[in-house]
Amino acid sequence: MSDANIWWLLAGAAIAVELVTGTFYLLMLATGLVAGALAASMGFALAGQMLVAAAIGGGAVAAWHWRRSQSPAPLAANANPDVHLDIGETVHVLRWNADGTASVNFRGAHWTAVAADPAGSTVPGNYRITQMLGNRLVIEKL
Repeated sequence: MSDANIWWLLAGAAIAVELVTGTFYLLMLATGLVAGALAASMGFALAGQMLVAAAIGGGAVAAWHWRRSQSPAPLAANANPDVHLDIGETVHVLRWNADGTASVNFRGAHWTAVAADPAGSTVPGNYRITQMLGNRLVIEKL
């Protein structure tokens, strides 16, 4: 079996493992393995094939890691509107209880709401949902 075929089999195995695990970094390593296969097809010696594979695969992993570190961190699940579609919706508070909670009617059900800023004013009015903590809505004044 030629060196190129071995590189192609390794690249296919890396892609198959990536499909099972969902690790995007394995695709970056698979690009290095493909580069090794192409280097073998061009007649590079085994050391040259390994250098090309390591440089391309390692460079792709490093570039992807750098790109991911530059993007902002995702919001926590309880404050992420992509997880809870109710975040950002408005509710109307008729009155606040002495313990700092309010009972609001939202989506046809009664919810317990707490202020996002407990030190802030708790006056009746319209509020926006900022988080969902269990069965409590965390709200802020509009």
